Amino acid sequence: MAKIPTKETIKRRTITDMKELGIHKPQYNRLIDIYSELVFQYLQLNEEFEKEGYQYESYTAAGGAKKSPIVATLETLRKDILAYSDRLCLNPKSLETVSAEQEGKSKLAGVLSMLK
Repeated sequence: MAKIPTKETIKRRTITDMKELGIHKPQYNRLIDIYSELVFQYLQLNEEFEKEGYQYESYTAAGGAKKSPIVATLETLRKDILAYSDRLCLNPKSLETVSAEQEGKSKLAGVLSMLK
């Protein structure tokens, strides 16, 4: 089993990814913090789920089967992570709808650089 990265490692990697995509701003760091926590929780629970042998059902007192609580939690975390990754433009579909700002370049500077 691979070692689970810490929340801070996930946060740093997320910020690096966003900077490489040209979409990071310091104002997003609170959202990135929440996103990092969700990813960290998901990775921890997924490891626990694997250790338990992927037990996806639990049994009720009446003898019926129902979805295991860990499976329900993992599903919720997946949905939350997807929602945050959309807001942070960390997936291809959401990135299509965003135009990254060119820092320090005006339209005039762009045109002038093309004349060189």
